[in-house]
Amino acid sequence: MNDQGKEKVRRLTRDLLTGIGEDPSREGLLETPRRVADAWDFFSQGYSMDLDELVNDALFDVDYHEMITIKDIDYFSMCEHHLLPFFGKAHVAYIPDNKIVGLSKIPRIVEMFARRLQVQERLTQQIARAIHEVIEPIGLGVVIEGRHMCMQMRGVEKQNSYATTSAMFGVFEEDQRTRQEFLMLINFGQI
Repeated sequence: MNDQGKEKVRRLTRDLLTGIGEDPSREGLLETPRRVADAWDFFSQGYSMDLDELVNDALFDVDYHEMITIKDIDYFSMCEHHLLPFFGKAHVAYIPDNKIVGLSKIPRIVEMFARRLQVQERLTQQIARAIHEVIEPIGLGVVIEGRHMCMQMRGVEKQNSYATTSAMFGVFEEDQRTRQEFLMLINFGQI
């Protein structure tokens, strides 16, 4: 976010504080507009990330055709409907077609899309499509588990519920055994 964007967020925060009946000039709130702008700059940094720069040529030719799984990737995001956080774990697996990506790149791809205003369903698809584009695997699976503050703090107020979404491509979509192996490896439902 540039300086002009941060100033807009600071002004909007002052207006929000006034709108809910607070005094933005009281001691405890004096720095709140700046803090909120800094926080939103961090929350939304995914908009300025580029997939090619993120992967940074960390692609390697390898004669390997077994499942590679990266599980329990912590993420947080912001719900686009209420601007409240949702967070949880992402699990990714793929079967390479002679090309792998550096292991640290998968969590970075998750982070790139999570640090935007999101819904969990789109987040799951964006992560899967980006990884698929980068490595063109034989198969790919992405499962995301998330706790949504918009469900826990307001509305239905169900603190122990979470949402699970998935995207499967190639053999993960076509072959039940491959899908089951992936779900078993990630210990599905352990958020």
